[in-house]
Amino acid sequence: MVHCFSQPTHSRAEVFGGETPRVGMAGTGEGKKEEADYKRLHSFPLIRHTDMPEEMRVETMELCVTACEKFATNNESAAKMIKESMDKKFGSSWHVVIGEGFGFEVTHEVKNLLYMFFGGSLAVCVWKCS
Repeated sequence: MVHCFSQPTHSRAEVFGGETPRVGMAGTGEGKKEEADYKRLHSFPLIRHTDMPEEMRVETMELCVTACEKFATNNESAAKMIKESMDKKFGSSWHVVIGEGFGFEVTHEVKNLLYMFFGGSLAVCVWKCS
């Protein structure tokens, strides 16, 4: 494998803003900064499709974000939390799927579907059917 290094036309500080990082030095925090920037960019919910009324959509989105953050390493627990909360708040027969790289086709009650992304590639699908 060949590694080639060249002088960039713009410094990293010019491109990303802030101080010029010290490459190759342990404990500088550069990796943590980049990770924090990535999380900030991908931590907002992105609605892919919904037919819910505005108030229900906002509540459901907030619930999904809370559950995914609380159970970041356990999608099953996050889905269970969302389902139980939706059943209590909006009546029974809610279904939740959380994961990466899945497709779906569901029959649902009108105005009771939300499909969103959170944290980059994590998808959440919530729907109601009796």
